[in-house]
Parts: sequence; structure tokens; C-alpha cells
Amino acid sequence: MLAGKRIILGVTGGIAAYKAAYLLREFQKAGADVRVAMTRSATRFVGSETFSSLSRHEVAVEVFNSEDPGDSWTKHIHWGEWADLFVIAPCTANTLAKIVHGQSDNMLTSTVLAARCPVLICPTMDGEMYESPSVVRNLEAAQKLGFYILEPEAGYLASGLEAIGRLPEAETILSKSSEIIREHRIQGPLTGKKVLVTAGPTREFIDPVRFISNPSSGRMGAAMAEAAHALGGDVILLYGPGSSPLPDRVRTEPFTSADDLFSLVQKYSDADVVIKAAAVSDFKPAERGEQKTKKKDADLNLKLQNTPDSLAWLGQHKREGQALIGFAMETENLVENAKRKLTSKNLDWICANSLSDKGSGFAKETNTVHLLSKDQAFEFSGTKTDVAMRILKKIFGD
Repeated sequence: MLAGKRIILGVTGGIAAYKAAYLLREFQKAGADVRVAMTRSATRFVGSETFSSLSRHEVAVEVFNSEDPGDSWTKHIHWGEWADLFVIAPCTANTLAKIVHGQSDNMLTSTVLAARCPVLICPTMDGEMYESPSVVRNLEAAQKLGFYILEPEAGYLASGLEAIGRLPEAETILSKSSEIIREHRIQGPLTGKKVLVTAGPTREFIDPVRFISNPSSGRMGAAMAEAAHALGGDVILLYGPGSSPLPDRVRTEPFTSADDLFSLVQKYSDADVVIKAAAVSDFKPAERGEQKTKKKDADLNLKLQNTPDSLAWLGQHKREGQALIGFAMETENLVENAKRKLTSKNLDWICANSLSDKGSGFAKETNTVHLLSKDQAFEFSGTKTDVAMRILKKIFGD
């Protein structure tokens, strides 16, 4: 559930702040993109540079940043819209009180007010603070306001006391975060389904500097991945070396050659829905030169061999209930050729388009697609984003 998710990690001024660095890494290992907001007190325990290096993002501490005055004071708004989940770990009694009463005197609390996502508070404090009447009242108030609370654990505290107040282990926080995201995930016809999408071209290298490929930009595949996510799918996008921007809310993995893609398709073949939009080279050089071939030494006859057919392999190993959706790019006899591919590859649906159609084909913003099954046929035209959504809604419903 955390793969491809955007998480703000809020760190406040308690000794457990050092554990937040490990928590950040665990979120990243789970596939999440993490940004960190810190209170000024938290930087007394762990420097912001630590979190900046680990997250590969600027750390938000001050509302007004003299180094970047034009952008800093609106950062809490942009971050609040960006995130899928806001996790405050550790959260001190002081920050808890500010959140409950709507105070916004630092970047962290200001971002909480601006957040459009669920907020998970991990209260962490020493001694009897957690069970004090004020903290108990604030925790109850926070829950009534819709914040999620993860209770601290009991154990040996920094003061030397044995009591409740320890920050839960990273595994526990990740589990709770996944539970919250699952509860708040987009509801649609693909909710609860794993969706595998492939996009872009392959490159079949002749030598280290030359390759066989095609002009695919990956735009159609990227649009299919975005549409699948918008309909609730848990999406992973395998992308080749194209030029299209990648969706930033889905998990991605790159490939270069058809062999690379074949390995990844096998790895993720347990997907409930597979959308094979990648433009895969049918042929590769039978031999690849280890060094750049000099013009004077070149053999102008290039011997080729077939690349692995990922789509055919999926059709041969298709599971019950699995939906396979292929793509076909043709220059002639579009529908006839696509129907043959639909049958021979054991597909449920095929999306066919022609290079000869105006506004259709490689590296264009628009497309005209013929959506075919064994007994149905539809045609969609428009931007690739619009066509992708219409295809999936037709197949899986609104």
C-alpha cells in the first residue's frame, strides 16, 4: 500500500527524533516518496541535513526562509496538497496541544492545517506525561477531530524510567500507515486490484553505442497507468527509455531491452490486470559487439533473432480471473491484424491504432484507438489521457 505514496514525515523535539531517520528509510524501502517537516526543537536532536540527505528533498523547518523568501511561506500549502499521508513521529505533548487547538506557529503545524490527507500522530513522551490529564484530553480531542493516533509502547525511557511513552517500532508505524492509506484509497472499479502497465520502447543494442528501437514516447502507457490509479488500482508501471513524463503517484521500474521487460513481466505476473502498452522490438541483433564497431570494420549485413514475447507468455500462463489487455500498432489492415493478435495471444481485449490515422501514433498527444474483444468493438478518439480513461471505464465500468 505504501509503494508510490507521498508521505510527509513530521519530526518534533523529543529524544525519539533520532528514530525518525530510520523510519524514513523504512518508508523509502516500501516504495514511498518522503518529505520531512521538522520543528526547530527537533533540529536540536537531529540536524535537518540528515533528513535532507536521506529523503533527497529540502527539509521544511521555518515558515519564512531567508534563503528562499518567494516560495517558503506557501510551502505548507503545496505540501498539504501533495501528500497522501502525514505521519508525525515522534509527536511531543507540546505539538499535540498545538495541533488540537489549531495553532500554526511553525512549518509543521501550519502544514497540518493545510493537509488534505489523513494525519497519523505518534505521541511520544517521557515519565508520566502521556497519562497526564491534559495529554489524555488532547488525545481524545485529536481523535474527535479526525486525526489517527498510534499509542506509544511501554519500556525503558530516556529518563531511565520504565513507563509508556516509547515511539513504536518502524514496522508498527508502517503497518498503521498502510492501514490508513487502504482506508482512504480511491474507490473505483479497480480498487483492491494489482495492475501492471508497460510503456515505452525497448532498445536492442548492436554495440555499446548503437541500437534498434522505435519512436515510442511511452505517453499512452503512462496515461493508462494514471487512469488505472484514478480508478482505484494498485499500479506498477514498467517503462522503457521514452521521453514521456512518468506518473508520480504510481510505482515505477525501468527496463531497457525486451529481455529486461520479459524478466519484469514474469516478476509481476501475479497482477490482476495487465496492460501491455510497451512498443517492444520484435528483433534483436544475434550478436552484440563488446566495443564500438568502427565504420571500416563494419559488416553491413546485420543478423537478427527474435526477442522474447512477453505478451504471448502472459497469455500462455494466464490465471483465472486475470485480465490481459494488449496493444497493436499497425500500418495496414488494422482491425484484422489486431483481431488475429487478440486470439493468438489469448487476450481479453486489444487496443489497436494505426500510424496512418491523423492525430494517432507515436509521440503524439492524441490518439484514435479501436478497442476490441472477441465479440465487441468500440472506437475512442481524443487526448491519450482521455482515451485511456474511456478504455478502462468501458472494460471495468465506472
